[in-house]
Amino acid sequence: MRRFALAIAISLALVVAAGAETAEKTAPQSVAELHLSFAPLVKKVRPAVVNVYASRVDKRPRNPLFDDPVFRQFFGDQGDESRVAQSLGSGVIVDPSGLVVTNHHVIDGMTDVKVALSDRREFPARIVLSDPRTDLAVLQIDAKEQFPVLELGDSDAIEVGDIVLAIGDPFGVGQTVTQGIVSALARTQIGINDYGFFIQTDAAINPGNSGGALVGLDGKLIGVNSAIVSRSGGSVGIGFAIPVNMVRSVIYAAEHGGVVKRPWLGASLQDVTKDIADSLGLARPAGALVADVRPDGPAAEAGLKRGDVLTMVDGRGVDDSGGVGFRLGVKPLGGTVTISALRDGKPASFELKLVAAPETPPRDAIRIKTRSPFQGALVENVSPAVTEDLSIGDIDKGVVVAEAPSDSLAANLGLQKGDVVLEVNGAKIATTRDLESAAAQHPRVWDMAIARGGQVIHTRIGG
Repeated sequence: MRRFALAIAISLALVVAAGAETAEKTAPQSVAELHLSFAPLVKKVRPAVVNVYASRVDKRPRNPLFDDPVFRQFFGDQGDESRVAQSLGSGVIVDPSGLVVTNHHVIDGMTDVKVALSDRREFPARIVLSDPRTDLAVLQIDAKEQFPVLELGDSDAIEVGDIVLAIGDPFGVGQTVTQGIVSALARTQIGINDYGFFIQTDAAINPGNSGGALVGLDGKLIGVNSAIVSRSGGSVGIGFAIPVNMVRSVIYAAEHGGVVKRPWLGASLQDVTKDIADSLGLARPAGALVADVRPDGPAAEAGLKRGDVLTMVDGRGVDDSGGVGFRLGVKPLGGTVTISALRDGKPASFELKLVAAPETPPRDAIRIKTRSPFQGALVENVSPAVTEDLSIGDIDKGVVVAEAPSDSLAANLGLQKGDVVLEVNGAKIATTRDLESAAAQHPRVWDMAIARGGQVIHTRIGG
């Protein structure tokens, strides 16, 4: 009997197993199973995603030959030449009044901006804030109505493997939704902006998606799509989005005066490489090594020293200097933040004050107009605030080039944004007035000392 009962049990088990295997392969058994879809989520979020159209008119002076009446008789009066520069991107409405977040590179240098809603209505918009350091910009739709809004999520709460949707206007074909997963977090070696800490996704992102929404399955914004890695120009499944926690700080700045001010560390950092980790006896190459500390900065006041390895900011781990920059960049000014570090291999903790970099001395910005190697450049006095804005490292003397327009003589002679002018023809350049005075001279030879990328370049023009 026991053998018979055991045989029946085995047979029943096989039948159940077979039935289970069969059930896994059957077609949907109900309408609900048949309609599993992202459609309800898309309907909820897509009205808050917009298309952004930006343009400007570049005018070129007409050829002086057209001032000759005989020349005009043959060729006509063609007047000034003009060219329209255009940019296409996407954006996200984050406030019912019509506040829109997009990428800085979408509207950079543009004068006319329009926003098109998912229902095809178009509105003019003005640029409230444009921040090249984060590659984010905030627009204000010029209309008196309440707009649909995409709620901001928490980019620190997402994990690799989470399902996400990317919504934007790729190639100008119209609003498009793609789906993928979070492929990686905290990508810092992308080189797109100064606060590289990107969400990587395989959701298809293409040109025109810039500024569009990356949303989670809860229907909240977790990132602003910004860039792709591609040899062809199309999506190959490697896209990057700016985390919404950074976006939130830029929105706050737009709502409170339109100027982005971030906490200042007052120290130079470098990534911990394998060689550095080995020399310091670290278990792995992670963290940010303090290379130098300004004596008048928050890091010095907190007690940080050269050689310390920063590992966490407010309890969140950082793998490199980019991670430290991001974690500080999303913090509001005022109060303190806890920095965890290793000093001589032992854990240590420091309280860092969250203050903005001082603008001392004042910028005293001047556009150099006289004929010289600096003609057309906008120059400013060096200060901690200016070096932070231009990401030129810890420099405490000289005059920095804030702008070098491509059509200027300064740019044509090789001067670049971020260059720091130290000397001109043997004279020390300490202020913008010094450089303005030096540029007004008319020497046959220009000998200059310029700091660029941590090196001092000596150059000569003329002679």
